Amino acid sequence: MLACEIRSATANDMASVSAIYEHFVLNTTNTLEVTPPDVLEMERRRQSVLDRGLPYLVAELEGYVVGYCYASQFRPREGYRYTVEDSIYVRADCIGYGVGRKLLKALIAACESSGCHRLVACICGDNPASMALHASQGFARVGTIPEAGFKLGRWVDMSMMQRPLGVSKEIAMRSEAGELQAV
Repeated sequence: MLACEIRSATANDMASVSAIYEHFVLNTTNTLEVTPPDVLEMERRRQSVLDRGLPYLVAELEGYVVGYCYASQFRPREGYRYTVEDSIYVRADCIGYGVGRKLLKALIAACESSGCHRLVACICGDNPASMALHASQGFARVGTIPEAGFKLGRWVDMSMMQRPLGVSKEIAMRSEAGELQAV
């Protein structure tokens, strides 16, 4: 296991984050995005996550960003406001050294602190490592959408996993009544 530090991402991290993501966009079906976003777009996405009060984290090893993760709103409708979706990417040469596990553990804790109720993972393509990582952290597989997307000349399935977090029905109802600020 690599001794990396998990911390909140900053605008200065986005060049590294963009480079990590570009590898997956161009070479895998782990994401169905087909054109790598530039650094400015990655910063816009980071800011959008932060504006919702959700976590955007990086794993840093010896001064270098070697992975990142964040939680985003699962669906745009307000009724989904307590359900978030995770995204986790680790630099290709650091996969298999526990970076993803550290990131996911930190993301789960941050989502719980942010008042989220469910954390969803939408795992595209043939990605048994991501399925195993999520299962090891309490996620259960809840379904598969066959041929949900098309990339790299083939149809790609999307598996969905979810994990309960801490927000109770009572807290959500108080928020709905205007007594608390929602996520």
